[in-house]
Amino acid sequence: MKFRLYFAVLMSCVLSFLMSGWITFINIGFTADFFHSWMAAWCLAWPAAALIAFLFGPSVQKLAHYLVSKF
Repeated sequence: MKFRLYFAVLMSCVLSFLMSGWITFINIGFTADFFHSWMAAWCLAWPAAALIAFLFGPSVQKLAHYLVSKF
């Protein structure tokens, strides 16, 4: 359980950080307000991503194992 929690928090941090940066760039471009907007988006995205990763991680892992075994 400890590993699952740490993994969900760390993976969601990296993924939400990069995705929020990418989406912020697409929406407003590289403006003077870019970094502030990116961090605001990331602060909202990370908790949601952590919860989603923790709740759905085991199911996604099982699905990945299934797909690997079939293909």
